[in-house]
Amino acid sequence: MRVGTRGSQLALTQTNWVVERLKKKHPRITIEVVPIRTTGDKVQSVSLSVIGGKGVFVKEIEEALLRGEVDIAVHSMKDMPFEIPGDLAIGAIPEREDPRDVFISGDGRRLDDLKPGARIGTGSLRRGLQLRSLVPSVEVVSIRGNLDTRIRKIEREKLDGIIVAAAGLRRMGWEDRATQFISVNQMIPAVGQGALAVELRRADDTTREIVSFLNDPATALAVMAERAFLGMLGGGCQVPVAGHATITDDVLHLQALVGNMDGSVVLRDEVKGPIGENIHLGKSLAERILSRGGREILAAVYACRE
Repeated sequence: MRVGTRGSQLALTQTNWVVERLKKKHPRITIEVVPIRTTGDKVQSVSLSVIGGKGVFVKEIEEALLRGEVDIAVHSMKDMPFEIPGDLAIGAIPEREDPRDVFISGDGRRLDDLKPGARIGTGSLRRGLQLRSLVPSVEVVSIRGNLDTRIRKIEREKLDGIIVAAAGLRRMGWEDRATQFISVNQMIPAVGQGALAVELRRADDTTREIVSFLNDPATALAVMAERAFLGMLGGGCQVPVAGHATITDDVLHLQALVGNMDGSVVLRDEVKGPIGENIHLGKSLAERILSRGGREILAAVYACRE
């Protein structure tokens, strides 16, 4: 079995997490990891919104999967557009890691203690929008790069700190670098944040059966609700979008947010309902936000991009 993945340290770490479990479950299968360089890895000098946003970290890997050069692909779910090629499918969604965002400070200060005008780095429109709401006086600085590169930029670019995904820090064993874990109520995560996607060819039933044990039903239900919400907004449009679902006693709670590019308009809402209605809940929450002004936000962004 050949496993496609990005070549970053974090991507290889999470792919090896999947590979180790596959080897333990299926010890007779020989597995080879195939690093693939994506557009998002090649183009580091401009923002994701300019080079295409969602899909830039998966496109080349999906193409290799379609050509039969790899048998499965391991992605960060938050990198996955809502629409994937028709001949491909998500074969498993393993148990989610910590979905929160985390603040890494240059001098140990927490967000509440930052001085006015503090420079905080992030490459995410979603994080930038919510950060300005939490700490209005900060300057949001756009940064790109792998996790270790972004951490080094704190000193290199004289930043007061950066905001990254907690899941990446935990998977790398770097929790001690975190200054503050930000609650999901303060900063709603990206759709799928903390979860992995194991992608395969839709017609490959043998491989689907091999990887099926990796799927965590609760994580899958929550993530698919989030992705249903995302799909109603266009599947990968470059606006600040957040969506996070949790499950308690068979009740799914989905909270989400959409904002415009400068953060002057922020639409936030939430829904609760039976887990069996997860897709409906995601779609209905999107419709509510769209009806409250979300359509105008999307229309303005699309017009600007054109």
